[in-house]
Amino acid sequence: MCGIVGFNGAQQAAPILLEGLSRLEYRGYDSAGLAVRNGKAPVEVVKAKGRLRELYEKTDGGHAMPGTCGIGHTRWATHGEPSTENAHPHCSDDRLVVGVHNGIIENYLELKEKLQKQGYTFVSQTDTEVAIKLIHSYYLECNHNPIEALSRAMTRIRGSYALAILFDDQPEQIYAARKDSPMIIGINDGETYLASDVPAILKYTRNVYYIGNLEIARLGRGDVQFFNIDCEEIEKELTEIKWDAEAAEKAGFEHFMMKEIHEQPKATRDTMNSVINDGKIDLSSVGLSEEEIRSIREICIVACGSAYHVGIAAQYIIEDLCRIPVRVELASEFRYRNPILTEDTLVVVISQSGETADSLAALREAKSRGVRTLGIVNVVGSSIAREADNTLYTLAGPEIAVATTKAYSTQLIACYLLAIQFGFVRGTIDEKKYSELITEMQTLPDKIQRLLDDKERIQWFAAKFAGAHDIFFIGRGLDYAISVEGSLKMKEISYVHSEAYAAGELKHGTISLVEDGTLVIGVTTQQALYEKTLSNMVEVKSRGAYLMGLTTSGNYSIEDTADFTVYIPRTDPHFATSLAVIPLQLMGYYVSVAKGLDVDKPRNLAKSVTVE
Repeated sequence: MCGIVGFNGAQQAAPILLEGLSRLEYRGYDSAGLAVRNGKAPVEVVKAKGRLRELYEKTDGGHAMPGTCGIGHTRWATHGEPSTENAHPHCSDDRLVVGVHNGIIENYLELKEKLQKQGYTFVSQTDTEVAIKLIHSYYLECNHNPIEALSRAMTRIRGSYALAILFDDQPEQIYAARKDSPMIIGINDGETYLASDVPAILKYTRNVYYIGNLEIARLGRGDVQFFNIDCEEIEKELTEIKWDAEAAEKAGFEHFMMKEIHEQPKATRDTMNSVINDGKIDLSSVGLSEEEIRSIREICIVACGSAYHVGIAAQYIIEDLCRIPVRVELASEFRYRNPILTEDTLVVVISQSGETADSLAALREAKSRGVRTLGIVNVVGSSIAREADNTLYTLAGPEIAVATTKAYSTQLIACYLLAIQFGFVRGTIDEKKYSELITEMQTLPDKIQRLLDDKERIQWFAAKFAGAHDIFFIGRGLDYAISVEGSLKMKEISYVHSEAYAAGELKHGTISLVEDGTLVIGVTTQQALYEKTLSNMVEVKSRGAYLMGLTTSGNYSIEDTADFTVYIPRTDPHFATSLAVIPLQLMGYYVSVAKGLDVDKPRNLAKSVTVE
């Protein structure tokens, strides 16, 4: 979950490292640190507890640290509380080895005990310090050979890691090693860069290498060598990042989240256009043939967080349009319950980053059982994209705010595309319905824009309920899927206790939580379920709830029950989630702003969950 950066070139490293860390702070903001070397002088290490600005002030924006080669880290605590001692970089006692780490080392206590018997002492509570001192012990044994030392350490470490290492007697070189945690290496005009995510280096280069699992890299000035765990040199191809560098900037918006909310019309349109040609869906770039689509007898969707909520919506849509049984699994539970998978099952793994640890583990579990896998991911070259049998890319561009918005919306579009194409190929929808659905789906970006143009009403209402302690979201069918995402947006950035319930379950216990003034948001976009959900709204209002209704334009009878109503444009009910989620995203955002919270970096959360 942490962010790591590295730079080796002719410019002063520290300001570049701080710039990169500022673009990775969404990955962790408990503490931060830099390690920079100036020629053959010893490595200088500076660390600070708290947000990156503390490190920035401590180093005068990096200008107080001379040197052209260095590494940096912004931390999301896993082992040890946030503190200067636990902040990265960590060093061997003699400062011969200095490093930063993203991931979790599962056997660190076992390794620590063995190192202590060798005479090593520890000043932090972290697993990272153990890794650095393990590498140091092998470095001495291997006659100061960095590649061999890293290789031997990698065979001993269990868990996930992306490591960036400076060796004091190897000037102008950075060494890196990776297993299951993200890392990219960039190169441009005599300079090399290292980072755990693309936005950190996008300003400087679009030419990157993806270092694979159990691989090692040596970053010189403008050149990179790669080695496998057997210390054999291997070749890699450069990949060009297509994202525009400005996509990782706020572009005049107060927060990245609001900018990304406003980018949803473009992101959804781009994702559609990537596979729609002449009014038809073409999945040839995904790699799924019509024969393979017809052979599928079950779909299992595996994801975490908001991507899991996409899966809940997709279950309703795919089953209705394709008549294929669909189940949705939490990736964190998937491989621990010995799931039943058959050869005609398609496992769909949804992840914005393509590096989500639990989702990646679920993908590998499915592949180990010989089951076909499809990844829906946003990052080209990510682990899930590389390892899945087939990949459908969403074109959201970089998403910086911790709370997802545009990635969620593009994932929905990807699932619509699959549902429509699967239904057509399998004969459960005819050509007329197929064309109608595609045509209507293509109207969604403009309809999303219409909702964004009228956001002031949501802002007014959110300010009124900024002091709420409990908010409940209710809906049926797809409206329940919308509700769970709306509830998550509220709780993760506004710190308001919120829950989503299938409206029909209220009478089975949860209605006892409703009291005078409790805000209940009733989602009623599914016309066939409108009256049933409306009756549930009447039930909670009679217990003192204050009601917000979210429905489709034309359902004006809701105003007899709801105290405040938001309307979305009419669309095919299968696509209502794409529209109804917009007011709920805005609601969470404006409540957070009204409370004076850090919208983009909510407490205790990080953007990419790359550890279990």
